[in-house]
Amino acid sequence: MDIISQLQEQVNSIASLTFNTFGTLQRDAPPVRLSPNYPEPPPNPTEDSANFADQPKLMSAALVKAAKQ
Repeated sequence: MDIISQLQEQVNSIASLTFNTFGTLQRDAPPVRLSPNYPEPPPNPTEDSANFADQPKLMSAALVKAAKQ
C-alpha cells in the first residue's frame, strides 16, 4: 500500500472515531435546564452511570492515539 493510501486510511479512521465520539456524547449527555422559566428536564435513563463517566475518556484516548499514528 502506498503512503497516500495509508494516509487516507488513517484520516478515515480519525473521522470515524470523531463522528462516533461526538455522537455518543450528544446521545448520552444529561439534559440541562436552559432557563429558569422552563420546567426541570426529566432525568436521562442510564443503565450504568460509571460506564458513562469512563466512556468519554476512553474515546478521547482512542482519538488521540489515532491522531498520533
